[in-house]
Amino acid sequence: MSIKPLVKFASKSFTLPDTCVNLRAALDDPKKDLSDIAQLISVDPSLSAKILKLANSALFRFPSQIETVTKALNVIGGEAAYNISIAETANIAFKTFNTPVINFAEYWHKAVMCGVIAKSIAQQKQSRGSERFFVLGILQGLSELIVASKHTESYTKYINDQSFVAPLAKQQRHFGFTFPECSGHIIQEWKLPDSLVLPLQKLLHPASQKMSLEESILYVAMSMVACESIEGELEDMASFNQQALETVGLSDEDYDMILSYSRLETSKIANVINS
Repeated sequence: MSIKPLVKFASKSFTLPDTCVNLRAALDDPKKDLSDIAQLISVDPSLSAKILKLANSALFRFPSQIETVTKALNVIGGEAAYNISIAETANIAFKTFNTPVINFAEYWHKAVMCGVIAKSIAQQKQSRGSERFFVLGILQGLSELIVASKHTESYTKYINDQSFVAPLAKQQRHFGFTFPECSGHIIQEWKLPDSLVLPLQKLLHPASQKMSLEESILYVAMSMVACESIEGELEDMASFNQQALETVGLSDEDYDMILSYSRLETSKIANVINS
């Protein structure tokens, strides 16, 4: 199966909303300050509401109430607000490509859980721009919907494969590429920043080289979600890349804490973005 037709189909079927495009341009313009960006966001009532709700959620853990978009930007930053806008856009895009062979509610929950786990791991590692990992975790599975709608028979065989195999390995075996790799090419066509495009495109199986911390965080987050779905353990997962776990280097207690937090918060966050 080739990636190119899937990327072409996705790029023709969905384009980024103007708010996302304008927000990215404003963030990249040194003449624009946070007040300009707040004004741009405030034009979109839905996005404003979601930024305020998420800024006040456990996702950012700010101790006092945030009541205005301007204050939210001062607290979480413009890049975090942009990532929230991309998360909302991802939800819209996912619905565009929705297919009867996927339970959308379950799919969306897993996508957000992957984002929450990835962001939490990045925070534990004090990785710069940890909010970016939230949207990376959501975006990594974008192409799954497109594969399911364009290649239903192959996708049905994939979901009926009950072997407990690391996600990238199973995707490579069934399709000849990984979902994050394909998703990275799709969002590149949508002209999203390289900071979102490249980490996804590099998630290959087998890895082309030693995984970086950035890639390892996403890899471990995806694998944790897969384990959560069937109540399995990472150490029992076939073809799991142990090097990624070593690169992340967290303790079992850290992972238990991250998983407990993600179980508690994922539905709340998913519902805010989906509202």
